[in-house]
Amino acid sequence: MALRLEEVVIDCKDAQTLGRWWADALGWEIVDEEEGIEIRNPEGGPTLAFWNTPDEKVVKNRLHLDFVPDDQDAEVARLEGLGARRVDIGQVDVPWVVMADPEGNEFCVLSARE
Repeated sequence: MALRLEEVVIDCKDAQTLGRWWADALGWEIVDEEEGIEIRNPEGGPTLAFWNTPDEKVVKNRLHLDFVPDDQDAEVARLEGLGARRVDIGQVDVPWVVMADPEGNEFCVLSARE
């Protein structure tokens, strides 16, 4: 038996707005807007799908996305300019920056890799 990761689904209050925000933040393309919104990296890999839910986000995410930039400081500043914000989830002295998208979903911007 083999499994392949197809997509990561993110529940949110406004799928269209949040999906477009992530497409802009990542430079990905929108591939479906029928029920929610689905975005894909033009280079391939799993998609991100955003679905409307009436539930409010009330606690830290149990699953989050990590991203590796070329320049961490520049990328954090760019994401803040798009509406992301830095968040404190209890991290102390770590080499990554924990951020939240406009609906409060946490993600990390790691340090650059060789």
